[in-house]
Amino acid sequence: MEFACEEDPVIRVEAFTPGKNVSGIGIPWGVQHIRAPEAWSRTTGYRVNVGVIDTGVDFSHPDLKHSVEQGINVLHRTYLPQDDNGHGTHIAGTIAAANSLRGMIGVAPRARIHPVKAFDYDGTAYVSDIILGIDWCVRNRMDVVNMSFGMKQRSRSLLQAVDNAYHAGVLIIASSGNDGLRDDIDYPARYGQTIAVGATNREGKVASFTNRSEHIDIYAPGDKIVSAWLRGRHREMSGTSMATSHVSGAVALLLALKPGLSPHLIKSILKESAVPLKKGKALRTAGELDVMRMLKAAEKMGGR
Repeated sequence: MEFACEEDPVIRVEAFTPGKNVSGIGIPWGVQHIRAPEAWSRTTGYRVNVGVIDTGVDFSHPDLKHSVEQGINVLHRTYLPQDDNGHGTHIAGTIAAANSLRGMIGVAPRARIHPVKAFDYDGTAYVSDIILGIDWCVRNRMDVVNMSFGMKQRSRSLLQAVDNAYHAGVLIIASSGNDGLRDDIDYPARYGQTIAVGATNREGKVASFTNRSEHIDIYAPGDKIVSAWLRGRHREMSGTSMATSHVSGAVALLLALKPGLSPHLIKSILKESAVPLKKGKALRTAGELDVMRMLKAAEKMGGR
């Protein structure tokens, strides 16, 4: 019996700018912009499990200590998934930071972050390690998986892992890439079983760096986003990575109110409730994330 071999390509986290350290106080503009605070009287993402396949998380960060679970380090199984890059900590902060006194608050401050370290200190990973991370998320019953990374080439084995997650009821949210392309987005966001995310700026316009095509499902804030960083700090960064983490947090808010929604239904709710984009440079098939409209659309669709 012959087996077809497939190369194991390198995949990169999706940050467009290296970023700069800032003082991160209160509710970042992106969290405000998607109207997450208006939903907190009804839902804070309580006990929704979010797998973050990335560079790990800074376990000692004061904004994250109430939100982070043990997770897994697929590169070194006996070690904690401690972040040695910063990207994963930034993503986790936007999703579920919860430190109103001195730090910042994320979109879903009572969601549970499960860091899955598949990326090295330089922000690169092999597809085989991503697949291990996705499989871990499925086995450990994550509700949502944030994948703020991308690559240009297709991978049959990555598609198979994404498909397995989809059929297991685990929603994968992925970034479109930062090359400013007009008719192309990165994998795995390009797979129909994921939620593909593009980035907007403060004006609600599509960010110049974001890849876009008819494959995009939703846009969210990704320009000059302040979030948690290594050693208890905060950093401003831009990229479709940052947009993706806003959507993961929003879905956590939704699932805390309506557990058990299928990935297909969540995608429909997000697309149905999106705010039309300004100055339609982007294709009109996708709009911008709005948490309150999302929750209203979910109510309208009824039931679980």
